[in-house]
Amino acid sequence: MENTRKNKDFNPNNCPVTHCLNKIGGKWKILLIYAISKKCNRFSMLQRAIPVISKQMLVNQLRELEEDKIISRIIYAEIPPRVEYAVTEYGMSLMPVIAVLQDWGLQDLKTALK
Repeated sequence: MENTRKNKDFNPNNCPVTHCLNKIGGKWKILLIYAISKKCNRFSMLQRAIPVISKQMLVNQLRELEEDKIISRIIYAEIPPRVEYAVTEYGMSLMPVIAVLQDWGLQDLKTALK
């Protein structure tokens, strides 16, 4: 069954922010990119790191990130087969963006706690 995203090509005004959010928006993608970049790179590790994500949602989000060339999926020819994920060079270009979001979130949390 073909997995189709609702918003993948929705960008009527060719907005760069909309383009970015079409790639990494949603509840899980930034968390997944960050976790994979920190060597949390196997399906079971990702499930443990984000226990509230359903198995199907995790599969879908990983597939979309792979389709967008943000992560790669490496299959090792072993018995049993082992699959690992890695952030691609293209995906690594998002790390400064994620760092800025993290900094903003830290500042906002400090403000909220006052």
